[in-house]
Formats: sequence, structure tokens, C-alpha cells
Amino acid sequence: MRHKQLACTDTIKIDQFLEEAQTGYLGLAAHGDPYVIPLNFVWKNGFIYFHGASEGRKVDMLHENPNVCFTVSEQYGTMVHPIPAKTDTAYMSVILFGKAAVISDLAEATSAMQALLDKYVPGYYSSPLHKAHVEKYRSSLGSKTFIFKIRPFDITAKENELNQSMKFEQGRTVHEDR
Repeated sequence: MRHKQLACTDTIKIDQFLEEAQTGYLGLAAHGDPYVIPLNFVWKNGFIYFHGASEGRKVDMLHENPNVCFTVSEQYGTMVHPIPAKTDTAYMSVILFGKAAVISDLAEATSAMQALLDKYVPGYYSSPLHKAHVEKYRSSLGSKTFIFKIRPFDITAKENELNQSMKFEQGRTVHEDR
């Protein structure tokens, strides 16, 4: 990390960020080609879980090379300054390197899918997800759904905290900040 002063090492803050963030970007590399895809995910017990079709480019690449990069980033606003070069963005980002694998244990897969439902549609379903649903589910294209787990071996985080008094709002001009 080039900007060491932006490093975030607070594991509680990193965990909370990963629990709340909505979209992650899965980076894959195989056959000399990079591939990055946005997806829904859940951070649970120190692992990233996501689901997807049992066939396709993502699965092919993971079979070739299970080493992945997973990135999550949220922007919290732009902070203005009378000197243009000092205008900045408030954000937090986490980059995780690890190995991805398909979960073969039905109980773990069901727990991961339940965690995804709890995150993205909390309280919507009146009863917990059944193992049979996870085991038998097919997408609209007919493929089985795999639940994937990323076991991280390196996690780095950066943040640039929002200075609320310098946050840009529509209509604000440099004349107010001199």
C-alpha cells in the first residue's frame, strides 16, 4: 500500500464494513486473461460467500486457478478545497486475496445462503431456508447453483474519512470556502 497513512488495521471496522457493503468485485485470472465480476456476497465467520451458476466462465476460471482477489469499496462523498488539487474523496475499501472453492457441505451451503437472504432481504421470509431448496434449486437457465467460499490469506483496507464540513453538496461554490 503506497499511502500508509490511509491504511485501516481496525479489524472490527473492517468486519463491520464487509458485513454491510452491498457489492463486491471478484477478480479471477486464468489462461492469461483477467476477469472481474460484481456480485452479492456475505462476510461470515471470516470468509466471503457468494453463489452462482454451476457452469460458465467464472466456474471454468476457478477450476483453472482458484486464487482470487475480492474487492469491496464504498464512497462516502467528495470533499472540496479551494485548491483544486486538494479536492478529495471519502471512502473505505478492502482488498482480500484468497482461494475460492465450491462448498460441498450442504449444511454450510444452506447457512451461507440463509446469511445472504438475511443480508439482502432481512425479515422477508417467515421461515428459514431448507437444505432441500439449496440442494435442488435450478436457475431460470436450468443450471444448478453453486455456493462458493473464499478463504482469505491476506486482507488490506484503506480509508479516507469524510470531513463533513468540507463535503460537497450541490450548489456549494469555492466562494464559500475562502
